Amino acid sequence: MKLTDALSATVQQLTQEFDQIPAERRPVIGELTQFVREKLDATRPVYLNFICTHNSRRSHLSQIWAQVAAYYYGIPDVHCYSGGTEATAFNPRAVKAMREAGFSIEVGKDGDNPVYHVKFADDAPAITAFSKKYDDPFNHNQDFAAVMTCSDADDNCPVVLGATKRIALRYDDPKEFDGTEREAAKYAERVRQIGREILFAFSQVKNS
Repeated sequence: MKLTDALSATVQQLTQEFDQIPAERRPVIGELTQFVREKLDATRPVYLNFICTHNSRRSHLSQIWAQVAAYYYGIPDVHCYSGGTEATAFNPRAVKAMREAGFSIEVGKDGDNPVYHVKFADDAPAITAFSKKYDDPFNHNQDFAAVMTCSDADDNCPVVLGATKRIALRYDDPKEFDGTEREAAKYAERVRQIGREILFAFSQVKNS
């Protein structure tokens, strides 16, 4: 298993930065580790659905990084999805930031809600990424962990039907910096934070 060269460099950097993860975030990251570990121990597939209000930024970044982390650490039968309480579009600023981190992202279908194909390794299928509601038929809708990546979705979506675990792994929204001189830096910062924390979660699965 080998990540593409550009992405491999980013992943190697992030795995050297686990000490930057604040102590107060580690318990909720540990909930993700525990869910994955319990499914593997029961020889059952792992389904993760990363949920944010518009399914435009943080939920996509988290979904993609989780699929990469499972691949990188050789953890089998992990299936990652994302969704929102409403559908909009995978934000082009987030797409740009992921490309700059080393992902190969192509547009499969253009329009108001484009469908992207995200490649991270030659021997792994591309991730299909587009905005959708969390219960869209494209997603797995039974026995999954609902990973709430924003406070709005977490606060306003008290029940996620089909989920057997709910994890509040919240991230600040880089949208707040859209159109400012800090925009690119904040998107890159969020891409790296999410990658770092999710890689850490899966590293703990691997080491258990």
